Amino acid sequence: MSTVNLKVNGRSVTVDVDPTTPLLYILRNDLDLNGPRFGCGLGQCGACTVIVEGEAIRSCITPVETVQGFEITTLEGLEKDGKLDPVQQAWIDAAAMQCGTCQNGQIMNAKALLDINPHPTDQEIRLAMQGILCRCATYVRIQDAIRRAIPLVAAAKAAARMEVVA
Repeated sequence: MSTVNLKVNGRSVTVDVDPTTPLLYILRNDLDLNGPRFGCGLGQCGACTVIVEGEAIRSCITPVETVQGFEITTLEGLEKDGKLDPVQQAWIDAAAMQCGTCQNGQIMNAKALLDINPHPTDQEIRLAMQGILCRCATYVRIQDAIRRAIPLVAAAKAAARMEVVA
């Protein structure tokens, strides 16, 4: 066992674990964060996706020691001051969910996409999202949710800029 220092959802935490333990296990079992889900355990389905330093990664295959010192964001960390992230709100508005198994991965992957490409084409959306598997095949609604999120993200960024100036 080793002491591992993490920054999760803006909060510093220390855990005493085997440093090769998958990040997903730490998030769910030690930190009680249930957004990231165990799907395949092989990094192929995307249910366990989290954002590390702006990049969507598969937490089920990421040893916790490799993310020490980096900002880790889970689904729970998207909400700020009681307000859903624009991507989360778009998911609700588009009724994109069915069973919910993949939704963590879908939302986190979409968030990472829109953070680096605020105006993706439909082809860019499909390409970016192709690694997140949806058992219910709600891909059309997921793409619709991402399209709905684009103006919401832009408005949130503009509002944040105005708050900084004020």
